[in-house]
Amino acid sequence: MTQLDNEALAEAYNRALDLEKAGKFDEAAEAYKHVLELDPEDHGGVAVRLASMGKGASPTKAPDAYVSTLFDQHAEVFDMVLVDQLGYSVPLMVRDKVEKLELGPFKRLLDLGCGTGLSGEALHDLVPHKTGVDIAEGMVEVADEKEIYDDLYVGEVVEFLKVDEEERWDLIVATDVLPYMGELEEFFAGVAENIEDKGVFAFSSETLPAEILGDQNFMVGKYHRFAHAESYVRNLLDKNGFSVLDLSPIIVRYEQGEPVPGHLVMAKYDKG
Repeated sequence: MTQLDNEALAEAYNRALDLEKAGKFDEAAEAYKHVLELDPEDHGGVAVRLASMGKGASPTKAPDAYVSTLFDQHAEVFDMVLVDQLGYSVPLMVRDKVEKLELGPFKRLLDLGCGTGLSGEALHDLVPHKTGVDIAEGMVEVADEKEIYDDLYVGEVVEFLKVDEEERWDLIVATDVLPYMGELEEFFAGVAENIEDKGVFAFSSETLPAEILGDQNFMVGKYHRFAHAESYVRNLLDKNGFSVLDLSPIIVRYEQGEPVPGHLVMAKYDKG
C-alpha cells in the first residue's frame, strides 16, 4: 500500500469513526464500506464494527489483519494495559483451577494466542516444556524476551493446529482467544487433533445475557469482541471428545469500568 493510500485510508477510517461516535450509524456504515474498498484485508476491523452497530452480520471471525495490527500496536504496553487498566487475570484463574482440581502433572503446554506470555508466566513452574503461538509478531517478540517458552511461532491459531505435528500436548490453553473468533468448529476440532488422550484444555470466553444472544451461537458485542453462548461451547466440546471438568462464570475484564462477563472452562479430552 502506498503512502497516499495510507493517508486516504486513515482519513476515511477517522471519518467513519467520528460518525459512529456521534451515533450516526447509517452514515457510519456507508463510510465504513468505503474503508473496506480501500482496505479489503480489513486492518481496522470494519467487519466487527459494523456487526457491533447492528449494520452487518457477525463475521465468522475477526479479520486476521485486524487482530495482528491491533496487538502489534499495543505489544510494548500490553501487560500494563490488560492487567492494570482492564483488570485481566484469566491466566492466574487458570492456574488456580489447575491446582484446585488437582490436574496434572503436565509435560507439554501449548499456549494458543500466547500474546506477551501471561499464561506462560502463570503456569511456568507447572509445565517443563512450553510452546506459544500468536498472530501478532510484536507480541511474540515481547514473549521471546521473557524467555518463558521453549518454542514460539507467529501464526493464526486455527492454521497452526492444522499442521501435522508428531508431538501432542497434554495441556492446551487459550485465554482471551475466543473473543476474536465467531465460529469455533474448526478451532475445537484442531485442539482435539493436537491434545494427548486425557489432556486438559483450558480456555476463557465472553458471553452475553440470553435475551441479547437469543438463539445465536455467537455475536459481536458493543466492544467489538465476540460473545459465545454457553450451550454452543458445551455442544462443541462434547462433539470433539471433551468432558467438562469445570465451567465457571467469571469477570473476564473491565471495559470503561463495566465488568465483562464470561466463562472459564476446564475440559478433559477422552479419545474413547
